Amino acid sequence: MKKYWIAATTGALAGVLFTTQFAAPLVAQDINEGRSTYEQLDLFGDIFERIRSAYVEEVDDEALIRAAINGMLTSLDPHSSYMSPDDYAELQFDTRGEFGGLGVEVTQEEGWIKVVSPMDGTPADNAGIMSGDFITHVNGEPTLGLTMDEAVEMMRGPVGSEITLTIVRDLNEDPFDVTLVRDTIRLTAVRVRTEGHAIVARITTFSEQTFDNLEQGILAEIEAAGGIENVQGVVLDLRNNPGGLLNQAVAVSDAFLEQGEIVSTRGRDDRNAERYDAQPGDLAQGLPIVVLINGGSASASEIVAGALQDQNRAVVVGTQSFGKGSVQTIMPLGSEGAIRLTTQRYYTPSGRSIQALGVAPDILVEQRPPVAANEEGEATAALRRRSEGDLRGALAGDSLSDEERAALEAQRADMEAAARLRDQDYQLAYALDIITGLSVLNGN
Repeated sequence: MKKYWIAATTGALAGVLFTTQFAAPLVAQDINEGRSTYEQLDLFGDIFERIRSAYVEEVDDEALIRAAINGMLTSLDPHSSYMSPDDYAELQFDTRGEFGGLGVEVTQEEGWIKVVSPMDGTPADNAGIMSGDFITHVNGEPTLGLTMDEAVEMMRGPVGSEITLTIVRDLNEDPFDVTLVRDTIRLTAVRVRTEGHAIVARITTFSEQTFDNLEQGILAEIEAAGGIENVQGVVLDLRNNPGGLLNQAVAVSDAFLEQGEIVSTRGRDDRNAERYDAQPGDLAQGLPIVVLINGGSASASEIVAGALQDQNRAVVVGTQSFGKGSVQTIMPLGSEGAIRLTTQRYYTPSGRSIQALGVAPDILVEQRPPVAANEEGEATAALRRRSEGDLRGALAGDSLSDEERAALEAQRADMEAAARLRDQDYQLAYALDIITGLSVLNGN
């Protein structure tokens, strides 16, 4: 017993010596770091006072302080920023699926304003603005050097007013101007329709309406088809979807997963890590799923694509997604607006972060430009090449019943419709071909 006591005492003494030798420098270091921070704050105050007293024109104190706050936040990453009370109120309105403007989601890349994606049916979409375009000027005023919020503010204005954007699409080509008319943007989060024997859900944004729209639309199409047995599969079209609410991305993913992880988020402190898991229930009832993505698919879109891909629940088709793998937290500041701060990265079920990398499709399919009307007619006619039945005097097939003949005619009609769609939206047609192939293999 005595030996153990001595050993413990010796250990305690060693611990005292260790602390005595190292604690003092650490305390001194903390003091120096604290002093340095306060000195920097004093420097800020000094510069603020010099601007107020010596700048060539009188400045607004409140605007100056807000600009300093915003500069501090935007220096962190492209998605952190300060929101004035008006901007914060508008953000809350935006997530409900209705807002005013051009209908274009933008980010900032090396000081330039870059289009993430235009939103379906909006002035930007109708004017031909494309994902990857750079907006260099707004009404002749350069955007280089502005914060993203400042550039967005320049693009806002009264509904019905005109705005001219200068676009750089290809670095080897000259910039060009596009004139748009501002409008009130009312987004339908999800549009669901049937193409052939597959349900196509076009998800344009992840707002508060998204999951409800998706569920109602898919159930309505299943009912219209006469039951799930008459449906071959589901296509989730996430192309040019800039993202939105995390909880809606989780809900959409969960709609097609019976179990397993959907996404996890991790920040600086591991104790704040969160994991979202699927609950039983599959809207598609096990039918094949294809997810369509492109360079305009960002954030929440990538969460859905990554979850269904990693869980082997869907085939991802299209081109590389945008690569926004960070989570922003909105922190209200009372009557002073709010800050948008990047607090976490998100990870797909396999543990990969897609930040700056994006989701790689399982099958790379580039979009083709639409075929002109006369060419479309030629393409459809190609399906009706001459066969034995077209020859004069050919024997008639007598082994087909009327029902079988009707089925063949219906199949030919489906093929012609698929050919027309292939001319207009090659990526979607490719997705539907995959659904059909998987359905055949499954004996449906």
